[in-house]
Amino acid sequence: MGVASVFVFDTPWFWAADVANGQSLWPMAGLLGGGAVAAAYASARMWARSVPRPTYGRAVAIIAMSLTVTSVGLVFARDAYYSRSFLGVTAAVWLAGSLAHRVVRRRRPWTERMVIITAEKGLAEDLADAPHTEVLGVLDPASMPPSEPIHDGVLTIDLRSVLSDPMAQFVSSCNMAGIAVRSMNNVYEEHTGRLPMVHLVEGWEVAAPVSRRVDYMGLKRIFDGLLVLVTLPIWGMVGGLIWLAVKMDSEGPAIYKQRRIGRGGRRFTLYKFRTMVMDAERHGPQFTAELDERLTSVGRVLRRFRIDEIPQLWNVLKGDLSLVGPRPERPVFVERFAESIPFYSYRHLVRPGVTGWAQVNYGYADDVADTVEKLTYDLYYLKHMSPWLDLNILGRSVWTVLSGFGAQ
Repeated sequence: MGVASVFVFDTPWFWAADVANGQSLWPMAGLLGGGAVAAAYASARMWARSVPRPTYGRAVAIIAMSLTVTSVGLVFARDAYYSRSFLGVTAAVWLAGSLAHRVVRRRRPWTERMVIITAEKGLAEDLADAPHTEVLGVLDPASMPPSEPIHDGVLTIDLRSVLSDPMAQFVSSCNMAGIAVRSMNNVYEEHTGRLPMVHLVEGWEVAAPVSRRVDYMGLKRIFDGLLVLVTLPIWGMVGGLIWLAVKMDSEGPAIYKQRRIGRGGRRFTLYKFRTMVMDAERHGPQFTAELDERLTSVGRVLRRFRIDEIPQLWNVLKGDLSLVGPRPERPVFVERFAESIPFYSYRHLVRPGVTGWAQVNYGYADDVADTVEKLTYDLYYLKHMSPWLDLNILGRSVWTVLSGFGAQ
């Protein structure tokens, strides 16, 4: 508040500021401070059992909540002094400080220690391989519990497991003793960014969250169009240079057209810069590998920086694609995967994207096993789709374009 007072009132002591009619800044300052404390407490309570990493979204939420409390309070405190400049500068300084604090804290090593009760060894191994977990032990749900209680960590339970009576008593005792007891499904999603497919029953667990985000999907469509139009001079100029490079590098059209499956199973024509030699699929459709021999010299560069997908921004304007979503697949592969991979068709609940959560986390899929792995990321995105997750994906995709590093 001192910084805002200097900018607005030329003094670091806001209580000494010369304001109109002899009014005081104390009510507004008190509401700001009280709102920030209440917002921080509410945030801590809501996230107390989640992954302990400081998030930028919480910082923004705390500032927004404190401003809301202040605005509502000033409506009822009719005689209190009100300054939009003071509120705006204070919020900006608090937000900058909060984000900087989180940048520092997120650089420090942090882990969540846990004991896992599950019979799914694969899921336990995925958690053990996650960068911010320390698995203290994996217990068989049908066996006897450990003789010693958990002193430091979270007890993570696979709710699909049938617990023996002694193990069930152990879980109950840990809960009564104040030890955090969490669902393995939630812990797995938070630490891996994937959905454990073995926990899905009929797929409604994915469809239900999507149906609750209908309003956001409408706003997302507007945001996609506006962002593409605003950046048109940039991607238009870059696209023109790429078109020329592709034409000079090899024979054939610079723009490659291909049928893909979109939202609701609808087919559409997708546009890309051509990165392969002509007649690359003369032996039939096949996956694209990271070091594919069919790639042209310019095509390899375009693939590495993902700028071969610039023409797909036209698909965004047409409504075929969103900027963020599961990548659209070809009809021949969709038919194959829908028959062999459970819940694969749920990818089509939303509009596909130019980039997606699977692309920034996993990279190329060149067989069915890799496709299943990428599907776990796509299903996670469907369940947790939000503005914050979309901005995260867009930021990581821009970094890949600028640096050439990251998942493809």
